[in-house]
Amino acid sequence: MMSIAAQTRDEAIADPAQPLSQAQIEEIKARTATLVAAARARLDALPPQERLSAPPVIWRVPGAGAEFRDCAGCPQMVVIPAGEFTMGSPPAERGAEAQHRVTITTPFAVGKFEITFEEWDACAKDGGCGGHRPSDESWGRGQRPVINISWDDAKAYADWLSRKTGKTYRLLTESEWEYAARAGTTTMFSFGENISPTQANHDGSTDGSGPSDVNRQQTLPVGSFPPNGFGLHDMHGNVAEWVEDCWHVDYTAKAPTDGSAWVEGDCQGRVVRGGSWGDSQEELRSAGRTGGYREDQFDTTGLRVARNL
Repeated sequence: MMSIAAQTRDEAIADPAQPLSQAQIEEIKARTATLVAAARARLDALPPQERLSAPPVIWRVPGAGAEFRDCAGCPQMVVIPAGEFTMGSPPAERGAEAQHRVTITTPFAVGKFEITFEEWDACAKDGGCGGHRPSDESWGRGQRPVINISWDDAKAYADWLSRKTGKTYRLLTESEWEYAARAGTTTMFSFGENISPTQANHDGSTDGSGPSDVNRQQTLPVGSFPPNGFGLHDMHGNVAEWVEDCWHVDYTAKAPTDGSAWVEGDCQGRVVRGGSWGDSQEELRSAGRTGGYREDQFDTTGLRVARNL
């Protein structure tokens, strides 16, 4: 099989306390386009089955990995490089999802952390988020991830951020979420084939990943665990995260291959990704997926935002 090596990681070019300038964004896009054109020609020459089993390709350019904020109180964002990967999981993986190749040709930004109660409460105080003040279940607010919000609530937060900053904030698509969670890996988790309670907030009492009492039974402040290879925290566990896509039981030939959201069918159900403090390893897998009705509010579910560049 042809080996397609990813580019090496470059130094970030942005101050995380400052927004990215338009010139910086255009430089990232231009350099990415050059790399994508060259790599796609090699990838497109592969037979379909070989392409499916090809390793992930990450088109890293100066600026990939840059961190920034668009305003004081806005979420800290990380620039995610463009790339191509196999979405889903092999048949041998428990809870396996059908595999298909996805190409994301344009870099985008993703929240470094899950949205916190502090960030949510700022939205509600400013007249956004429908004024909704979700319960924290007496676990604490501040830097803990917001919970008890519906998919519609999550959309309202992204809409408020867009109005506040003049930038396009949104929920991640399901394929963007998995690409960002994997961060160039092909293993069950971004940390390997197993994940422990020292790497993520989940119920380690059910899967042999820790002592029987390792079940914190609540959220923890965001960033309590190491980040993945893209610099994102809590992609596995803490709270599950609403994404844009409508719920489908399994992938079919209609599933997008370009990183866009799958919004056909009955969209009363929406996809949730990442697993939570109350879930076992299976739900935390990079390919793991579940869903809920768009109006559902759970103490296990929150959100993470994306932003177009």
